[in-house]
Amino acid sequence: MRSRWNEHEAAAAAGDPLAMRVYVSRLLGADEDLVMHGGGNTSVKATQADFFGDPVEVLLVKGSGWDLATIEPAGFPALRLEPTRRLAELEELSDLDMTRQLRSFMLDPGGPAPSVEAILHAVLPPRFVDHTHADAVVTLSNTPDGERLIRELYPDCLVLPYVMPGFVLSKQVHEAIRGVDLEQYRGIILLHHGVFTCSDDPRESYERMIELVDRAERFLAERSQWPAIAGAGDEPRDEPRDEPGDEPADPPAEDLRTLARIRQAVSRVRGRPQLARLDASDDAWTWASRPDVAAIATRGPITPDHVIRTKRVPVIVDTEPADGVPEVATFAEACAAEFNALGGPDLRMLDPAPRAAVWRYRGTIAFGSTPGECRIIDDLARHTRRAITAAEPLGGWTALSPREIFELEYWSLEQAKLANAGGGDRPHLGRVALVTGAAGGIGAATCDALRAGGAVVVGIDRDPAVLKRLAGHDAIGIVGDVTDPEAVAAAVRRTVARFGGLDILVANAGIFRTGERIEEMSEDTWGRTLEVNLTSVRRLLAAAIPYLRHGVDPTVLMVGSRNVAAPGPAAAAYSVSKAGLVQLARVAALELAADGIRVNLVHPDAVFDTGVWTPEALERSAARYGLSVDEYKTRNLLRTTITAADVARLLSVMAGPAFRATTGAQVPIDGGNDRVL
Repeated sequence: MRSRWNEHEAAAAAGDPLAMRVYVSRLLGADEDLVMHGGGNTSVKATQADFFGDPVEVLLVKGSGWDLATIEPAGFPALRLEPTRRLAELEELSDLDMTRQLRSFMLDPGGPAPSVEAILHAVLPPRFVDHTHADAVVTLSNTPDGERLIRELYPDCLVLPYVMPGFVLSKQVHEAIRGVDLEQYRGIILLHHGVFTCSDDPRESYERMIELVDRAERFLAERSQWPAIAGAGDEPRDEPRDEPGDEPADPPAEDLRTLARIRQAVSRVRGRPQLARLDASDDAWTWASRPDVAAIATRGPITPDHVIRTKRVPVIVDTEPADGVPEVATFAEACAAEFNALGGPDLRMLDPAPRAAVWRYRGTIAFGSTPGECRIIDDLARHTRRAITAAEPLGGWTALSPREIFELEYWSLEQAKLANAGGGDRPHLGRVALVTGAAGGIGAATCDALRAGGAVVVGIDRDPAVLKRLAGHDAIGIVGDVTDPEAVAAAVRRTVARFGGLDILVANAGIFRTGERIEEMSEDTWGRTLEVNLTSVRRLLAAAIPYLRHGVDPTVLMVGSRNVAAPGPAAAAYSVSKAGLVQLARVAALELAADGIRVNLVHPDAVFDTGVWTPEALERSAARYGLSVDEYKTRNLLRTTITAADVARLLSVMAGPAFRATTGAQVPIDGGNDRVL
C-alpha cells in the first residue's frame, strides 16, 4: 500500500475544505484494496452559510449512491453538525427516525441522503475523517485468532468489536472515545468492518490510513499469501468498467452451452433475466479447481456490507451440471430455509437466486441485470477469493455468523440502496440480443431500441462502422460477413461468452438489387441475394438455436419485405429470397415451439432511410410507377413515411412480453398497401 498524495494536485484544493475532501476521497477510491463500488465514506467539518446567509458549522459527508473513486462536490450533503452529534447521545434511535432526522438537518433537503455513518463522522472531533473497508485489515479479522492478531499489529489503534453499522456503531464509537484523547490513537479498527482515521490535516488522515493498511498487507505477505489482484492497477478506476483488454477468450462451445444453462436456471429462480459474466482467468480457474473450494468459498463475505450485492455465499456448480442445474435450486432452498430460521414476521424474503457462482474447474460467474452489476459482483468475488486464500494459512476463513450477515442483508437502509439502484421499467433488462446488419438502417435502429429497453446487444456487420456504433458496457460491434459460416458462429459464441446466453436474435442483414428483369439477371445478383437474404439466415439459426434453447423468453425476429405479398418487377432475386425467408421462419416456428422459442417476422416497405435505398434505386423504382421520388415515398394508404426507427420499435415490442404467446406471425409495417390488402 502506498500513498498517492501529489503536492501539485493537493495545492489546487488548498484553502477549500470541500475541494480537499473531494481530492482525498478520490485518492482512497482509486485503490480497490481500500474501497470498492460505493464502499467506504469520508467527511469534513466546515462552516457554510445557511438559507439566511448566517454561518453554521456543518458536516459534509459522503452521500448515499456516490462512489469515492468518482465523487464530486455535489456528493457531500451538508448537515448541521451539532444536532447530528447530539443524536449519538440518545439511548435508542430507529433507522426510520435516524434517516428522517439526518434529512431534516441538511442545509439542502434536495441533496443526496447522507451516509448511514454520518453520526459517527460527527462525533469524531477532527475535521477530516476517512473510513475504508480495507481488504487486508478485514482479512486478518476473519481468522480464528483475528482479534489477537489485530491488537498485536495495532497497539496504537482503538480496536472495537463488530456491531451493526448506523446508529449502533455510532453509539459504540461515541462511548469508546468519551473522555479519551484521540491523539494517542493513529486510527480505529472495527473488527470485520474496516478502518477509521482522522485528523485536522487531510494528508495526515489519509497517510495514516495508508500506513495502517500497509502494516496488514506486509503481515499477510510474510505470514501467508497476499497476491496482487488481477486487473487492479495504479490508475483510478471507473464505476464500473469493461475494457476490450479484459474480455476473456471464448471457452469451448460445450462450456458455453453449459454457461447458458446455468444463467437460465439463475434467471428462473430470480424471476427475471440475468446476465452471466464468466471469469475464466488463470486466477479464477485455480480457485475453482481447488479441492476444498466448496468448503472455503461458502463461509461468508469479507465484510457484511458485500451481502447486498453478492448474497452471503456463492453457489457451487459442478463442471457439467445435470439438466435444470439442480445446484441453483438447492441454493434457493437453502436461502429459504435460512430466512425461515432467522427472519421475523415483519420481513419479506428476498429472491433466493445466487449472485455469484464457483463453476468447478472452469472459473467464477457473476450474475446481474446489467453489465455494471455483473462487474461489481465479479470484482467483489476476486477480492474475496484473495482474502480467503490469505486467511486459510492463519487458521481458516472465519467470517461473521450467518445471523449477523442476515441482519445486514435485511437491514432496511441497505435495501434502500438497492432499490435506488434499480433498472427502472425496461422490458428487456437482463436479456441478450444479437442483431445482423447492425451498422446502419433498421439494424442500427433495432440495436438502439433494444438497448433502450435494457438489453445488451451484439451487432455484426461487414461495415467497420459497427465497432464505433456498438461500443460500450452493454454493446459489442463485430465486423463480419453473414455469409461466412465461421464468422456467424464466432459472433454467436462471443455473445454467449461475454453475456452468458442469447435471448433475442434479429436476422436483419440483407441486400436489394433492382433493375434486372429475369431474362437479364446476372448469376451474381441471383446467387448473392439468396446467399445474403436467405441462406445466411439458415446458418445463423443453426449456430444460435443451441443457445436460444437455454435463453430467457427466447425469440427470433426476421426482417422480411412487403415484396413477399406484393412483388414488383425487376426484383426477382430479392422477392424470392424474402419469400423463402418466410417459409424458413414458418418451419422454424414449428420446430422450435417445443423449446419455447418464438419466431416472428415483420414486413417493412418503403423504409428509405436505410443503405438499401440508394438515390439511384429510388429513382428507378419511382420511374417504374410513373411517380416522383417524393410521391413514391408516401404512396401507401396512410400517406406516411416509414422510418428505420418505426421498424425497430415494432421489433422491440415483438421481442417483449406483448408477443409472449405469438409465434409464426407476419406483421406488416408499410403504411397500408392496397396490393397486399
